[in-house]
Amino acid sequence: MAIIRFAHILRGFVGGPTEMSAEGSTLAEVLTDLYQSDSKLKEQIQPHGDLNPLIAVYINWQDVRNLQGLETNICSTDTITFSPVTC
Repeated sequence: MAIIRFAHILRGFVGGPTEMSAEGSTLAEVLTDLYQSDSKLKEQIQPHGDLNPLIAVYINWQDVRNLQGLETNICSTDTITFSPVTC
């Protein structure tokens, strides 16, 4: 299972936990699994199907926008971090 971490400012969206886990072989699959545990997360992370441009998504500290986005492969040892976009 991939580890999912939320930056402090985003923890209110997930009810306060700092860390969750989800399964999948791509980021899209991991997010689908994550949404099953908390459906309101989708409104924040993928409000219109694409990733929210105001939330940066990192896999092992690499921005998924510089990888393959939602189709980025995920390993069970990966850490996915959600953080607000900074200017």
